Amino acid sequence: MGVRSSKQNTNKRKNGFSGKGLMNYYFHLVVCRSSIKQLSCTPIHATNLLAFEQDMPFQKFDASTLSMKENISSRWGELHGSKNWENLLEPLDPSLRREIVKYGEFAQAAYDSFNFDTNSKYCGSNYYRKDELFDKLHLTRHGYKVTNTEDESERLGRRDIVVAWRGTTAPAEWVQNIKIRLTPLGEGNVKVERGFLSVYTTKDKSSKYNKKSASQQVMKELKKLVSSYKEKGEEVSLTITGHSLGGALSLLNAYEAATTFANDVPVSAITFAGPRVGNIAFRDKLDKIGVKVLRVVNKPNMVPKVPGFGLMDAMIHNKLGRSIAQNLHWIYAHVGVELEVNISKSPFVKHEFNIVGFHSLEVYIHLVDGYHSSKSEFRKDAKRDLALINKSTSMLIDEVKIPENWRQLSNKGLVYNEYGRWVEPTRVEDDLPSPPSESSDDDGSDDSSAEGASQENQIN
Repeated sequence: MGVRSSKQNTNKRKNGFSGKGLMNYYFHLVVCRSSIKQLSCTPIHATNLLAFEQDMPFQKFDASTLSMKENISSRWGELHGSKNWENLLEPLDPSLRREIVKYGEFAQAAYDSFNFDTNSKYCGSNYYRKDELFDKLHLTRHGYKVTNTEDESERLGRRDIVVAWRGTTAPAEWVQNIKIRLTPLGEGNVKVERGFLSVYTTKDKSSKYNKKSASQQVMKELKKLVSSYKEKGEEVSLTITGHSLGGALSLLNAYEAATTFANDVPVSAITFAGPRVGNIAFRDKLDKIGVKVLRVVNKPNMVPKVPGFGLMDAMIHNKLGRSIAQNLHWIYAHVGVELEVNISKSPFVKHEFNIVGFHSLEVYIHLVDGYHSSKSEFRKDAKRDLALINKSTSMLIDEVKIPENWRQLSNKGLVYNEYGRWVEPTRVEDDLPSPPSESSDDDGSDDSSAEGASQENQIN
């Protein structure tokens, strides 16, 4: 099945690093960065590719990659899950497809703009200033600058605030950060994965950019934005997106935001390759407070199948098993509605076992762009640039003639200075993620731990 509801379907150091291996958190109004690393069939026959190419050449350089963006103000609610995406996923509604791709590209921007270079004195910060980020990443076509433009607000029928979380950057760190133990969140029986909550709520005194937790940083900005636009009489919504670990953090962020703003601001989350985050009570609580979640998963990708094990899905979706599982607070449960894509459907990617490729966000966005339904072939009128698949992978078929892992900064970020030397350019203070006045820990309290009973570390 291409669509699955978590409730109803039957089957299915230094230089910017803290001592715990976490990079500093930084959000650009629409771009949040988590700091943990990302986890990320048979060869395609040339005859199949040629047959497909007759209808859609796989490299048409003079064709626009942009889709028409119609006014969706009258449909915004259903496109963001007001009816749990009923009748929109099978087949996939074209307007919804474009929205999913858009949010996926925002999450990708959180990767592309982040400085991972441990040789850089600015490692852990953003490569780009706020006023240039969308231009540098070619995202202005979506109508967003620091916040969305007036034209985009009119198209959506509201002021849509977007928070985008990136995931991790190396498979090994998943072992460190997926701690199977569930830990309480707020009141009642709600529990979430201990490592994810720690990432979201832990402060970092050693950070040279921002010593506050991710939760403190993002909620401070959201409160300011919501208040500002509400005072202007605008209708405000919050859409949170993320990939991999960023998908998990998106759900924790959505939980906190929905609890904070009550029913005043609709909150939805569109995640890619996200793992399970909490127990059944967490799933039910998100549903109760009105958070709408659409999870995009690639069938062979293992990350959405953890933490936990396959038996959990069988228990949760079986009537008898569900009655038993309700009292087992250690049982993990997925939330929201699932849209399953399958890499085997695309004639443009290598059909070979590749853990990183299965998990790549660019591959995910490519698969969404080509998805029509679970029973149909890859869309022949998909427009997204195929070269993006190889931005940080080697998944694109060789016939397309695009280099593997092609994306890097010009001269790897070095510039030729006036003394005839290649150096890393100096950045002015305002060009860094958090001004010194904002990066200090205002309350002076100690770092918190997700394991303890400290209320500061819980999302109340």
